[in-house]
Amino acid sequence: MCTVSLFPVHTAGFILTSNRDESPNRPAVIPRFSSLENTKLLFPEDPRSGGTWVGVSEKKRLVCLLNGGFALHERKAMYRKSRGLVAKDLMLMEDVVEDVENYNFKDIEPFTVVIVDWNTHLQFFELVWDGAKKHFEKLPLKPKIWSSSTLYTEAMKKERQCWFHDFLIGNDRRAGQILTFHKSAGGKNRDYGVIMDRGFVKTTSITQVEKYNDVVKMRYETLENKMVSEEVFDFQKSALHG
Repeated sequence: MCTVSLFPVHTAGFILTSNRDESPNRPAVIPRFSSLENTKLLFPEDPRSGGTWVGVSEKKRLVCLLNGGFALHERKAMYRKSRGLVAKDLMLMEDVVEDVENYNFKDIEPFTVVIVDWNTHLQFFELVWDGAKKHFEKLPLKPKIWSSSTLYTEAMKKERQCWFHDFLIGNDRRAGQILTFHKSAGGKNRDYGVIMDRGFVKTTSITQVEKYNDVVKMRYETLENKMVSEEVFDFQKSALHG
């Protein structure tokens, strides 16, 4: 997994959309609120690991995980910690820029994480752990798409970038239009369309997170049974009750 797009909206908002590409036999729990280390979180859960691939924290941060770093890697038999648990750790950090520098990534499988932080002002970050070295970069506030290196070759990624570029030219970039892109780009290309299906791995759900003002909405849709759930994280109310 996955395919992820990120768009800035006005001066302080954003829309992130994540297609989860996973074994159809791997379970998932719909997004729900929970409290961890006295911090309110909202995320869908992978019950096998207890981790997540996308979540929002009352630390005013969104974290979205993709498997793999810059390139396809050879998997080891065991790793020290699940990448989905790393995503939760990133949501809990007080200062993500400082705390990433001190985090122990040793013996964790390569991954890419997209981070949106709005503690002082809206910021986009990309964190890549290639298995030996971390690469942490602040990104410009511009639309961007990511595709997991574990599933997509460089040629596939480039073609997907072309689809994304065409979308940017011809659409108004609203949440509904972005969701349509995540459901239709690549047409019936089952191998590397944005909704893909290789049998043993397929797009199982789409999560879209929108932030406007002090409200974050998470929309989660399963593709097999078309179930849609929505949760709203009101940061103004959280601050009043904090």
